[in-house]
Amino acid sequence: MKDIASHNLIRLLFLIVTTLMGISVAMGMGLSWKHGLLGALCGGFFAGLVFAIDLTLRQVTLKGFSFGTVGLLIGLLCAWLVTRIQFFEAGWLQQYEEVRQVFDLAIYLGFGFIGMMLALRSKREEFSLLIPYVRFRQDSLQELPILLDSNIIIDGRVDKLCDTGFIGGALIVPQFVLDELQLLADSPVEAKRTPGKRGLEYLKELQNRKKIDVTIYDNDTTTESTVDARLIELGQQLSARILTNDANLAKVARLKGLTVLNLNELAVALKNTLDTGDEIELQLVKEGKESHQAIGYFHDGTMIVVNNGAKSIGSRRKVVVCSTTQTNTGRLIFADLK
Repeated sequence: MKDIASHNLIRLLFLIVTTLMGISVAMGMGLSWKHGLLGALCGGFFAGLVFAIDLTLRQVTLKGFSFGTVGLLIGLLCAWLVTRIQFFEAGWLQQYEEVRQVFDLAIYLGFGFIGMMLALRSKREEFSLLIPYVRFRQDSLQELPILLDSNIIIDGRVDKLCDTGFIGGALIVPQFVLDELQLLADSPVEAKRTPGKRGLEYLKELQNRKKIDVTIYDNDTTTESTVDARLIELGQQLSARILTNDANLAKVARLKGLTVLNLNELAVALKNTLDTGDEIELQLVKEGKESHQAIGYFHDGTMIVVNNGAKSIGSRRKVVVCSTTQTNTGRLIFADLK
């Protein structure tokens, strides 16, 4: 929202400057105030034309513009070489000067256009073939923007992740994701309405935090129908990463070549692993399935079944891990009293 306000302020200042320039040009020519008003209209029309060009190029980034400029220069160089060929300089076109000038202009326009399009479709590594010993630096992964989906906003752990400093770059919330949260918040079903309201409140808290840059992206040009598909297409357009806890969205986005930050995968990866023979101190809290077993929980929530620990329920004992089993709900660890 701050970016939109600053853009509008710049546009307003540009309109005022061009209007004053139109008036000063008209008055400088010794014309009347009526002509000064006409100059103001001309200045405003020029500003409107520039605004229209700006809106047309709203999807063009500085990187794309620089690539296009290099391609344009290469195209113009090729056009200059073509027009310097003796066939054009001393050939039949010399008899028709106006035709030759139009022909040269067409050559420059054509090669310039082709050069720009080829440059925009090329990867930056390919420019090293044109400029020996010079390579364009790869964008740091930490600097790439991050797209948030509705699930990760409702999750509510993004601020804690940003506070740790493990992720960087601007956080972007597409307008269609915001619309999805609003639709959930307005749902007559309580199970949907509560998460939707929580997501909107959490997003507002994120925007109010000074250390986190959150932007609502409303320049949507995606053509897909579903929210997940539009999020992936937008990620490809912006060369952005996707932060989510949706496993299916993460799989599809990775198949499309995007970088995905799955918060659930990170939580699993950071869990401490217990191996056979490890010794830990554990609080035994309840009975197990067997009469001699007791149950305790590791600090990451992993359940540990302690053999012959039923008599020690309610106390803290040292145990030794004897085996681990992978189940549908996670790892199940068995241990013996030391």
